[in-house]
Parts: sequence; structure tokens; C-alpha cells
Amino acid sequence: MSVTDSLKRLLTFGTGAVLPLRHAGDPVLEKKARKIAAVTPEIRDLAARMVATMRENRGVGLAAPQVGVSLRLIILGTHDPREPVPADATPGEHLLGARMPLALVNPEIITVSDELEACSEGCLSVPEISAEVVRPWAVVVRATTLDGEPFEVACGNLLSRCLQHEIDHLDGILFIDRLKKTETRRIKEEVEALRERTRRGLAAPRGKRRAL
Repeated sequence: MSVTDSLKRLLTFGTGAVLPLRHAGDPVLEKKARKIAAVTPEIRDLAARMVATMRENRGVGLAAPQVGVSLRLIILGTHDPREPVPADATPGEHLLGARMPLALVNPEIITVSDELEACSEGCLSVPEISAEVVRPWAVVVRATTLDGEPFEVACGNLLSRCLQHEIDHLDGILFIDRLKKTETRRIKEEVEALRERTRRGLAAPRGKRRAL
């Protein structure tokens, strides 16, 4: 089944806006997503439903593979647009914060800072599991909005971490793939159990699949 067919099938799933999430162990989370050639009505619909899905699950970011679509599209929700952006925020926070939730098409990280930061991360595709991940404190990201506006801007703080996390999803990487050995060992049993539940769910007949 092509990405286009998968997208059309997903967008006719049920009647609600919220989409089902994919969890660790699902092959769609392990492969590199395709670039988006053009922003079609289907892509806009997908983005809107991804926003609803992120909000329903109280996330601050979401990537298309997490809802089963292998395309390079992410949603950012790290800032409440009803609140002012701090004066000392990075340029990316000023540019993007007031526009969130915001969909980015074909995002890519151009450069990263030498300064690193360790912080606990979780993921909607790895529910109820968190671990410390070391990432660059700041990145320069290049992307396009749904309306075709290109930009390249430096981002720090939570926005930088969210961008790195979500763009990792587009390359088939989960945060649990970036852990130090001690953290990997600490959550190993939980992760293996999640992957096994996911595999069992995918192997079950379609009509008998349970929500994971």
C-alpha cells in the first residue's frame, strides 16, 4: 500500500478528529519518512487531526509516523499562544511560539549547538515510560509551513528538544534509541513489554485488534 493510499485510508478511519497512535514495535516508527511534494487538502486534513490528537493526549509535539503516516510532517505545541513569549527567548521561539500549534513540512536540522543538555523525555508512542536524554541545547531548523512559507531559524530550550525529538521520528528513531546504557538497562523490561504488546496487536485479525 502506498503512502497516499495509507493516508486516504487513515483519514476515513471513524468519524472523530482524533487519530489512533502507533506504539514502539510498530514498523512505521522504524523507517525513514518520505518528503512531502505538495501540500494537498489531505495533508491539511492530516495536520488538523494531528493537532487534535496531540491535544487529546496532552503532548507538546507529534510526528506523522506516530499516527501511521510515513511522511515528513510534524506538529509543534510547546508554547501556549495565549501567553507572551519571554523577552529572552531564542529567535525560533519568538517566530513560532505565537503560531502554535503549528505544522511544519519537511523539517530538517541544519546545525546544532556544542552545548548539551540532559533532560527527561517521554513520548506518546512510548506511553508511561520516561528517561534522560542528552541533546544539543539549540538547533537551527529549516522547514516550510502549510501555507508554503519557508524559514530557517535558531531554536533553543523546550522548542529545540521537541524539534529534535519529532524530527527523529521522521528518521525512524525513538528517544529510547538515544539513551545512555544505564538508562537503557533501567527501562529495558518496560520497553520490551510494550513492543511485545504492539506486535501482538498488529498480528491479531483486524476486527479483533485491541487499542494498545
